[in-house]
Amino acid sequence: MRSNSKPHSPFNTKLILIFASVVLFVFLLITTTSSFSKPPISQSHLSNSTHPVDDSEPTPLDCPSLPLTPTCTKTPPSLANALIHYATTNITPQQTLKEISVSARVLEKKAPCNFLVFGLGHDSLMWAGLNHGGRTVFLEEDKAWIEQIKQKLPSLESYHVEYVTKVHQADDLLETGMKEECKVVGDPRFSKCDLALKGFPNEIYDIEWDLIMVDAPTGFHDEAPGRMNAIYTAGLMARNREEGETDVFVHDVNRVVEDKFSMAFLCEGYLREQQGLLRHFTIPSHRSRSGRPFCP
Repeated sequence: MRSNSKPHSPFNTKLILIFASVVLFVFLLITTTSSFSKPPISQSHLSNSTHPVDDSEPTPLDCPSLPLTPTCTKTPPSLANALIHYATTNITPQQTLKEISVSARVLEKKAPCNFLVFGLGHDSLMWAGLNHGGRTVFLEEDKAWIEQIKQKLPSLESYHVEYVTKVHQADDLLETGMKEECKVVGDPRFSKCDLALKGFPNEIYDIEWDLIMVDAPTGFHDEAPGRMNAIYTAGLMARNREEGETDVFVHDVNRVVEDKFSMAFLCEGYLREQQGLLRHFTIPSHRSRSGRPFCP
C-alpha cells in the first residue's frame, strides 16, 4: 500500500537539526555556568562578619547548616589561651574534676555572665575561658602574685585587695555576724556590719554578679586573713541584687571557717550541692521580696 503523505523536504530536516543543536548548546551552557557560579552570601553570614565584603575577592562558602556540623568561627581567644596554657604546664587547678564540674554546669547555663572570683590562681584562665563572652574578675591579696600572673596571662582582669582579719579571730567574727546589723540587706559599702568588705573598687559593688567563687584569701593558718569576710560579703552581694539569684561557691569547706561561715551566712537552706570540698549555694534576691528572712 502506498502512502498518501508527502516526503519531508531536505530543507525542513536541516532546519530542525539546526534548531535542536542550538537548544542543546544553550542547555549545556546554562548547566555549566550554574555549576561553577558562587552561592549567594547568606544574611546570617553578613550580619556575623566583622569585615566589609569585597566583591573583587572570592568569598568563602558558607558553613553547612546541618545538625552537628562545626561552624566556621575561630576558637575564641580565651578558650585558645586556656587550651595552650594547660597543655603546656604540669601545674593543675586547685580543685578536683568533680568540684570543677559543679561550677562548670552552672556556667554552661548562665554564661556569658558576670563572674566574681575571690582568688587568682592556676585555675583562673579556665574560669575565664568557661565564661567566654562574659566578665570574669579576680580579687587577690598578694600584689606580687598579681604581677607575676599578669606577665604570663595579661588578658585576666584582677584587682589587689587587702584583708585586715585573721583566722584566729573567726569565733569572734562569727558572733559579730549574728548581730542585727549584719542581717540587714544592702550595699556592702554602707553596711554597719564589721564583716562587710568595703575596700574593693566601686565597680565590684555596682555589678550584679551571677556567680561568685570564694577560693581566697589564704586561710590555712591562724595568722592568715581567712575567708570570713569574703563569705559574708559574697552572700550580702547576692541578696542585694535587684532580682534573680546568684550562685555562690565556697571551696575548702573541710576547714572550720569555710564550713561554719558558709552555713551561717550563705545558709543551709540555700545549699544546692556539695561535691568534695566545694559547696554550691543559690541565693535569691532579697530586694525583690520584702520581708524575706536572712536565711530560709
